[in-house]
Amino acid sequence: MSERTTIWIDADACPRAVKEIVFKAARRTMTPVILVANKAIRAFQGELVRSVVVSRDFDAADNYIAENIRNFDIVITADIPLADCVVRLGATALNPRGELYTSENIKDRLSMRDLMTELRGGGIISGGPRPLQESDVRTFAAAFDRILTARKKEEQG
Repeated sequence: MSERTTIWIDADACPRAVKEIVFKAARRTMTPVILVANKAIRAFQGELVRSVVVSRDFDAADNYIAENIRNFDIVITADIPLADCVVRLGATALNPRGELYTSENIKDRLSMRDLMTELRGGGIISGGPRPLQESDVRTFAAAFDRILTARKKEEQG
């Protein structure tokens, strides 16, 4: 029998619709959820959901998650450097749009992030990612369900 999965949410920027999907699945599968943020976040009902507020230091939430996850955990984050760390530690990283970060794609995502940061810094482009669409939420829900279902099967056998 493998270890029990915990779902971690990098909560500062995670959309509410994504959190609600995670909470519903957590209740259905009896999987604990830990929200990590650097500011107080709205308390969510349920014995499976717990919030951790870390300092406002740069990357404090990311560091807390990285220091506490185990290789069978699932991390929901849009933060590419955190996703890279999660993947290197052997855990699962999924972004709120449903993209699974893997050892095969994370370096490309980091390079693209760095390029976009440079372009924004140079004034060549402005703005960030497009707003979350309903189709993104559906894609997330499907990907998350596949991952969580696989983890629960691993736990049982």
